[in-house]
Amino acid sequence: MKQMQMIEEFLFELRNQDIQLWLEGDQLHYSAPEGKLTPTLLAQLRERKEEILSFLYSAKQSVYSQQSQIKPIERNGNPPPLSYAQQRLWFLEKMALSSNAYNMPLTLHLLGQLDYVALQKSLNQIIARHETLRTTFSEINGTPVQIIQPPFELELPIIDLSGLTPYDSTTKLQQLLQQENEQRFNLEVDPPIRAQLYQLGTTEHILQITLHHIASDGWSLTVLPKELSAIYTATLFEKPSPLPELPIQYADFAVWQKNYLQGQTLETQLNYWKQKLQDLPQLQLPKDHPRPAVETFNGAGIPINIPAALTSKVKQLTQKQGTTLFMTLLAVFKVLLSRYSGQGSIAVGSPIANRNRSEIEGLIGFFVNSLVMYTDLGGDPSFTEVLNRVKQTALEAYGHQDIPFEKLVEELRPERALSQNPLFQVMFAVQQEEMLKPSFTLPNLEVGFYEGGGAEMTVRFDLELHLWPVGEEIKGFCAYNRDLFSAETISRMMSHYENLLSAAVETPERPVSQLPLMTEPELYQILVEWNNTKTDYPTDKCIHQLFEEQVENNPDAIAVVFEEQKLTYSQLNSKANQLAHYLQKLGVSPETLVGICVERSVEMVVGLLAILKAGGAYVPLDPNYPTSRLSQILEDGELHLVLTDFNSQLNLPETKTPLIDINQANRAEIQANVVSNVNPQNLAYVLYTSGSTGRPKGVAIEHGSPVSLLYWAREVYSQEELSGVLASTSICFDLSVFELFVPLSWGGKVILAENALYLPELPAAGEVSLINTVPSAARELVRNQSIPTGVKTVNLAGEPLDNQLVQQLYEQQTIKAVYNLYGPSEDTTYSTYGLMEKGATKSPTIGRPIANTQVYILNVHLQPVPIGVAGELHIAGEGLARSYLKQAELTSEKFIFWQGKRLYKTGDLVRYLPDGNIEFLGRIDHQVKIRGYRIETGEIQGILNEHPKVKEAVVIAREDKPGDKRLVAYLVAETETATNFNPELSNNQLSNWQEVFNQQIENGESEIIDPLFNLSGWRSSYDNQPIPVEQMRIWAGDIVSQVLAQKPESVWEIGCGTGMLLFQIAPQTQKYLGTDISKVSLEYIKQQIEQQPDKYGHVSLAQKRAEDMADLADNSFDVVLLSSIVQYFPSVEYLLQVIEESIRVVKPGGMIFLGDIRSRPLMKAFHSSVQLYQATPSLSRQQLKSKIDRKMEQETELLVSPELFIA
Repeated sequence: MKQMQMIEEFLFELRNQDIQLWLEGDQLHYSAPEGKLTPTLLAQLRERKEEILSFLYSAKQSVYSQQSQIKPIERNGNPPPLSYAQQRLWFLEKMALSSNAYNMPLTLHLLGQLDYVALQKSLNQIIARHETLRTTFSEINGTPVQIIQPPFELELPIIDLSGLTPYDSTTKLQQLLQQENEQRFNLEVDPPIRAQLYQLGTTEHILQITLHHIASDGWSLTVLPKELSAIYTATLFEKPSPLPELPIQYADFAVWQKNYLQGQTLETQLNYWKQKLQDLPQLQLPKDHPRPAVETFNGAGIPINIPAALTSKVKQLTQKQGTTLFMTLLAVFKVLLSRYSGQGSIAVGSPIANRNRSEIEGLIGFFVNSLVMYTDLGGDPSFTEVLNRVKQTALEAYGHQDIPFEKLVEELRPERALSQNPLFQVMFAVQQEEMLKPSFTLPNLEVGFYEGGGAEMTVRFDLELHLWPVGEEIKGFCAYNRDLFSAETISRMMSHYENLLSAAVETPERPVSQLPLMTEPELYQILVEWNNTKTDYPTDKCIHQLFEEQVENNPDAIAVVFEEQKLTYSQLNSKANQLAHYLQKLGVSPETLVGICVERSVEMVVGLLAILKAGGAYVPLDPNYPTSRLSQILEDGELHLVLTDFNSQLNLPETKTPLIDINQANRAEIQANVVSNVNPQNLAYVLYTSGSTGRPKGVAIEHGSPVSLLYWAREVYSQEELSGVLASTSICFDLSVFELFVPLSWGGKVILAENALYLPELPAAGEVSLINTVPSAARELVRNQSIPTGVKTVNLAGEPLDNQLVQQLYEQQTIKAVYNLYGPSEDTTYSTYGLMEKGATKSPTIGRPIANTQVYILNVHLQPVPIGVAGELHIAGEGLARSYLKQAELTSEKFIFWQGKRLYKTGDLVRYLPDGNIEFLGRIDHQVKIRGYRIETGEIQGILNEHPKVKEAVVIAREDKPGDKRLVAYLVAETETATNFNPELSNNQLSNWQEVFNQQIENGESEIIDPLFNLSGWRSSYDNQPIPVEQMRIWAGDIVSQVLAQKPESVWEIGCGTGMLLFQIAPQTQKYLGTDISKVSLEYIKQQIEQQPDKYGHVSLAQKRAEDMADLADNSFDVVLLSSIVQYFPSVEYLLQVIEESIRVVKPGGMIFLGDIRSRPLMKAFHSSVQLYQATPSLSRQQLKSKIDRKMEQETELLVSPELFIA
């Protein structure tokens, strides 16, 4: 049996041999009987000197040791409380979380003549002697208490295995030991001790004693055998027990602990831990399996053997640095955990026996405490410095060891979870060799710990490292939760521990980030073997030249299809050549940037090829982008010209850049291929991606990079797979490079679509053989069962992929291959790929690097990380971009040189799996990918934070449903409310509307038929024609009847316009106030009033804004009327301010009439109706949708949801 021997246990052993240690000042002194202080013990004293000094010093300061002796409590029938340590185990027991994890087996191998009766009597005397072994637990009024039972006779069943063969006997024994260990204690009923005796022969027995941790600890498992030895010997020789009466019982300690740990005593110790452990990070070790929702205790172990030569060096360094073996080994372990987790602050638990009072040294009970060894390893210190920090951590912890761990958790209140331990999840302990063999004897018996197993290992933490010196070596084992880690991972981790240990003692002044973890074979595998991707491809060709080769080989094959329109390779080439010659006349040549902003069409493909043929580099601008985004790209790119079309041109901002209508361009008659002198080192395109500063950044790609990609694709995909490639991705997104140029380079067909979801509606849907899209789009296609049967291959990229979607795709029998592809725009679309396995149960990986691409997973110090450890993905190879356009500083930051190679820092967190595939874990920054688009949340946050009503904004990607990732913004509003809304914030918008209203009335004077029903400015949204008078009379009449139904004496109309309502309502009132921001409107009404003073003499007019009511008295109007004016308000806050002020102005029982408010929920329906009305027969469904979306984006009026008015 292996149990930890902490410093208290070591000193206890010395005291049992009459070896005394004490402090005089800062000096350690000792005395020992002759012959007792062996060379081995003397060496241990020297080795553990610092630890002993620390312990003795802290013991002098200890809460426990300073106080008077613990006295027995009065046994008055009141059940004593649980100790702090027991409380946590009781909680776990009540929650049914403890399983058998807190069973503590003591299994002894007994050879010789065993006296069964003496053994049973001895065990029962021990139970009678220690109340804790006959204590059950209960709750009184919700408070857990100890119920101390009277002494009882422990059953000691004998299981006879002597009649079996040695093999069968051993097998059966393992089974029985395992069964006994797995049996749970019912702490409310069962005493916390059981025993069984297995007879293997007349002179061979196995004694299995099982205790529950709530009544025992590691120290107790040394007390019990020693007492068993003393009592068994006395019983055998019919003598009384030689053991002295126990001064106290465990219940006495529990009461004393609860009474004493309070007030100043508690505060002093807690203040240290609160300061030490504030903002304690959770250790994020890479795991092989997801953490279960409820903690499991299923353990396994890996043996450790540190050879003598290395052990010697460890001891030499320990002595030189004035530390202890525990501190040195812990320091290396913390460096390992830091390297594995990527964290700079590491918390590790370490057990301490907590037996620093003479009264409790001989008790069986749960005294052991856990100390949190929390060390900051930041700043990339040397190992020597780390060792000093760990030493300081340990000494401070020893000096504040009196607070029970459970009390610390109670006070600190860390975030709790049923899936793991609080405060720390990794345990570290160094034991002593003496604890590995029994330190007691039984008459006529050879006694040893039974090492035959039988009990599957249980672990109470994610990871436990136990080490102990054995002779000239250090041995031990690493216990781990096998529901979190695989044996392969832990074995590799322990190999890295030994590597680190060796490097640390060899070069202790070296920064710990530079200490090697991996062996040379490991490094060769991940740096060389898994990056062996070199493949030949033509380094003298450009993208369009590969297309031109296919024109020669397959001139009559269909090259591109869009709806009903098709072009052969020859036709596409001719059109592109004509436009390319024209572009050259306009000055396009190598390195010239040419924008292309067109709707999805065959002409889009013509334009892209034409720009490349002319020698230029295309810069895509999506016509659906916000105008501000397009302005930024135009400004940053300094484009030579922009190819556009009629509809897209309407969305482009004002620019000095020449705009060339791709459909109206004066194309040259020459259809021959263009000579441009462009070469593979010239730019092919510049794609603008999201930027963290709020401005997009242009990724500049040379021709040679996509040519390498195209040749890789030819090796991976068959001619049949490329026969019909769906091209649904915006040309602003790098997936489009694959969708367009891969098929065009190898004789395939490009089938254009506005959106992948429109696939089933395409005339050429049956011809699609390969879909290249994002998982979210594929998921919708699967959900709608709309993937055509001709599709053989599905490429998924741009978003994390889940296995459920992969298997759903494979359920369609015609789909033979599903690939998961990964790559940033900075590496030409794709960097890695993997063929997903049909029937797989594990999460998809992003595979391995494509041809001529190398990947390196490095930590923050640019050191390679081992298999299974997370690091930032760095990419090298032929696909790398030239730069970020005109951003030299950003380019040098993201494109670095490492070991002679140029690398791109992706910002993506990944790790190698043992088979060489790469697992994508997430981002190390605030960038996210949604539906394939790379989005900087910081860019959105920055814009939100600019809003005057927003105090603070945070934007995250949420995935409430698997595969449905969305951007969610969390806002903290400024404390200013609608009631103190600042009108100046909306001056510009209101001024604009004022100008519009003035112009409408002035321009509409010629259309006036009835001066008292002036319809100036009232035009249909559908055809821009004046709305028929009869329709308007019906609309106005409805409002008038509702207002007059109130029989108002006084009315205030906000936004009275040309008086359509005023002239009908005012004659029925005694007071009527009409206000408007348009001076022209009010002048018009005034003219009409002056012509009929008898009828309208009580009408007052005022030019003012809607919220301007300061001069109006409270309760002064029966009706406040706002009709067809709210949509021109600058914001909802403005509307709410107007309503609040109107409530003040209106009389009790009066009415505020809000009419003709535009509905936000119906916005799409409205614009769809208008665009459908205006659509020409040639307009495709996709084009119609784009128009609707664009109109919705351009909406400037205020639309309100009806829910705003629901109380």
